[in-house]
Amino acid sequence: MHGTRHRTRTRSLLAASAVVAGLLVPAGLYTAGHVGAVGAAAPPAPDPEPSGAECRTAVHGSRVVAYCHNPYPSTDRVQLHTECARWWDIDADSEPVDVRPGRTVRLDDRCWKEVGAAWVTHSDETAKVP
Repeated sequence: MHGTRHRTRTRSLLAASAVVAGLLVPAGLYTAGHVGAVGAAAPPAPDPEPSGAECRTAVHGSRVVAYCHNPYPSTDRVQLHTECARWWDIDADSEPVDVRPGRTVRLDDRCWKEVGAAWVTHSDETAKVP
């Protein structure tokens, strides 16, 4: 009788372990994103292609100079903006310039007196070449 009770307990423990494992494995696969069920983890979004020129701006007295270099395969459009320090001095925006792949452009502007701030903006729109 002692052997029968031992075998019954062993079988019960094995059956319970199999049931628990059968419940945990699908839950683990679901949370890991390996199951293609509705609501499963989506694949990571692809990184956007890097783009945009790198611009360095320097102020020398009343003059502003910006050099923009584009190391990427797409064209970037840049524009220099200059804000003068004096209230009566006219702020200025340069014409937008296309920076083609592998090229460097120079943008410059000036104030009558001191420069308050200068920055470069980027745009996806490029000029239409006739």
